[in-house]
Order: sequence, then structure tokens, then C-alpha cells
Amino acid sequence: MTDVVLPLLIAVPILAAVLPLLLSLKTTETGWYVAAATCLVEAGLAAVLVRAVYADGRLSHYVGDYAPPHGIELVGDGLSAPVVGLIAVVALGVVAYAYTAGPRRNSFYSAYLLLVGGLMGVSVTGDLFNMFVFLEITGLATYALVAADRSGESAVAALKYLILGTTGASLFLIGVGYAFIATGTLNMVDLSRQLAGAGGGAALYSSRVVLASFGFIVVGLGLKAAVFPLHTWQPDAYTYSPDTVTAFISALASTVAAYAIGRVVLTVYTLSFFEAAPLARAAVLAFASVSVLAGSALAVVQTEIKRMLAYSSVSQFGLVIAGFALATPDAVLGAVVHLVGHGLMKGGLFAATAILAARHGARTVDDYARLGYRSPVVAGVVGVLGVALVGVPPSIGFLGKWYIAVGAVRAEAWPVAVVVFLSTMLTLAYVARLLERLYFAPPEAASSAPSGADAVADGGEAPDSRAPEAVSAGMVAVVVLAALVVVALGFSTGVFETFLDPVLGGVFQ
Repeated sequence: MTDVVLPLLIAVPILAAVLPLLLSLKTTETGWYVAAATCLVEAGLAAVLVRAVYADGRLSHYVGDYAPPHGIELVGDGLSAPVVGLIAVVALGVVAYAYTAGPRRNSFYSAYLLLVGGLMGVSVTGDLFNMFVFLEITGLATYALVAADRSGESAVAALKYLILGTTGASLFLIGVGYAFIATGTLNMVDLSRQLAGAGGGAALYSSRVVLASFGFIVVGLGLKAAVFPLHTWQPDAYTYSPDTVTAFISALASTVAAYAIGRVVLTVYTLSFFEAAPLARAAVLAFASVSVLAGSALAVVQTEIKRMLAYSSVSQFGLVIAGFALATPDAVLGAVVHLVGHGLMKGGLFAATAILAARHGARTVDDYARLGYRSPVVAGVVGVLGVALVGVPPSIGFLGKWYIAVGAVRAEAWPVAVVVFLSTMLTLAYVARLLERLYFAPPEAASSAPSGADAVADGGEAPDSRAPEAVSAGMVAVVVLAALVVVALGFSTGVFETFLDPVLGGVFQ
């Protein structure tokens, strides 16, 4: 019966998303309690799934008892279980953070739970068309959350995200259509068999329709994951969202899209496709490598903190996609580890910088002058998570980059190994600039920085509506816990290897 947790992971948050709207007939601020209870249930379900996959391997559930390829299959395996665990942990952490930080409207928590359900659906579906459906649910909920600030800037950012996100989903759907035309199936495992020439037929890897399907799917998901040059929605969406929303979507929205690329590459098209069409692998590697360097370079020149971290994500997701495209055991392990690590590091960083914005009105690098002495705990969290983002051991940031680099070297993809090294140096450049302002800025620089809860946003003309409404000890505890987990997971190589062994055994047989 353990496989029942797979549909429950999707159904529970989507059904619960209706409750805050119904409760709005009586009161407008009960949505948080519904979201908190639902996220607790999701965490329990995710723990059951992770434990079952860790102990027994792959789980599968046929929706309505209709077996694939005609029915819908939900899958929990070593690739999806870590992502499900990440979604559950981050959703629970952010909702705890939001108790004081806000927003408080019931409609906000309906969109929040809808997003959790969509993310869970993308992670456990074994069917390409249903992946599209869940990507759309995720997108619609994210557009609403980005606009939750109700300012002009957030509305424009949400509209931009809506247009580009819909374009990405459309490209993905076109690719799925081509794959269906070529094979007559949408179940991922069955699709991989048909592409390999099931029943003694010829392999379809060199078919133009199949090549086109791969291109459309990767570009569509690349836009969702915000890979350069398809990233243009992300800096504005992160910058103008309420800070609570930024912490949530930075940890999960693009993360799940990058996971989807890995799932499609490893489960649907497989290594045989890359061997038959080496140009496809080279194109994805080039796509990812350019994103790594361009994202890092753009982050270095930013002065606004949220925009700097947004461009940093463009670079980090390039690394993850490069790991999946290298398709060696080390590189895939590194990609999954970095996927989970980036979600924790970036969610914690955005939450910590939101606390500094609420306390001191600090929104730019210059505003951070000597905050290491005025808010030592939160500034320390920013320092720890920033250093982990660079890839300094012991941290999960180091593990992910290390295994991707090792995978590149063993695959003799030397340019990718060089890109990983250059990316580390560029990440060090913008993180070191932040740390220098936190701890080593001259005292007179601190006096010119804004301070106080009534600090204003860029332009200084209105209160910063994006910042948390207040700061509590619980919010600080959440970001400290994030930093501790990021360091502790630096020793978790064995756990990730245990999860991925069965998956890698199937991929590299």
C-alpha cells in the first residue's frame, strides 16, 4: 500500500488549496493554518516515500488501476525521491517562516498549496503529457504568487513570467506531440522502449521527428528552468516578488524544471539517443556551459542583492543541466546533489536577506556595510550559505560541483571541467564582495546605509512592501536550520549514492 503515497502527495495539497478560499467567506486570515497543516501532512508523506525508496527501490502506482502505457503511472524512485523530500522540507520551512513574515491573505495560501501540488506532480509523474499538465499548474500558481505584492513592478514581472512561461510550456507540448507521433505512447518508460525499437523494429533515435521532439522539450524546459538566454523572466520575478515568495520559488520552481530535464534525458531518451545523435548532447552541453558563465558574469556586476542571487541561479541550473547531459554516473550524482543543495542554499539565502531587508532596509551590496556586527546571526547565515554556494567544503555545494567536475574529467569533456572551475571563481567574486561589505566595510560606510523597519525600497519613495511585516525568532531559527542542513549534507554522499544506485544501474546497464 506504500505506493498510495504517490497520488496522495499530489491530491492532498491541491484539494486543501480550496479550503482557504471557502474559509474566506468567514475570515480572511485562516489560510496559514490550512497551509501549515497540509505541509505537515506532505512532509509525513514525503518521509514515507523517501524511506520506502531508500529501503525497497522503485515504487509505481497506476491511477485508477489502468496499467501503462494506456493508463497514467506515478513513479517514486531514486531520482524523484530526493526532489520530493526537498519540496516537502522547503514548503514546510517557508510556511513556518511566513507565520510572522506574511503575506496573510487566504488567496495567497490557496496559490501556495496549488504550487506545492503541481511541484509534487512534476516530480512523480511517469507520463510526459501529465508532466505538461503539472508544469502548467505550477506555472499558474507561481504567476499568482509573484504578483502577490500587488505593486506595479510585481504585476509586470508576473505578466512577463506568464508570457515566457506559457511559451516554454507550448514548446514542451509541441515536443511531446512529436514524441507521440513517432512512438504512439506518452508513458516515459514505454516511450524509451519504442525509441529503442521495441519488438525488433529499428531504433528511432535518428528520426527527424524524434530529434525535433528532443529539441522542443529541452528548450521548453530550459525556459522554465531559466537557463541563459531563456532566463529573462527570472531576475524580475525574484526581485519584485514578496520576499517570502522569492524564498519559495527560488528554491523549487526552476529546480523542478531542471529535474524534469534530467528525467526526460535519462528515462525517455536515454544514453542510446546521445550515442546515436552526439550533436544533441553537444548542443545541450554548450547550452548549459554558456548559461553557467553568463549567469555568473551577470551576477558579479549586480548591486541589488535579489537580482544578484537570481543571476546566480541562472548559472547554477546550467551546472545541473550540464551534469545530466554529461550522463556519466559521477556527473548525474553531482547534478542531483547540486539540485537539492541549490534549493536549500538559495531558499535559505533569500529568506536570510529578507530578514536583513526587514530589519535594516538593506537591498543592495552597499547597504550590507557592517551588518555582520548589527545582525550577527543572520549575517553569519548569509556568509555560510554564500560560501557553500561557492563550493567550499564541507557543504552540499561542494559535493555537487565536485562530482560534476569529476564526471566531466572522466568523460574527457575538458571544456565543461574548465567551466565548472571558472564558475566557482566567478561565484567567489560576488560572494566575497558581499562578505567584505558585511564584515570589513569602513565604519563610515555603515552610517550612510539605510536602517530601521521603516526603510524604503529602491528609489526611497515608498515603504518596501516586499519585505516581511516583522521579524521573529522563529524566522531566524528557520534560516539557521537551513545553514546547518547545508553543512550537514556535505557528509551525505553515501545517502545520495544509495538512492541513485538503482537508477544509474538502469541507465548505464
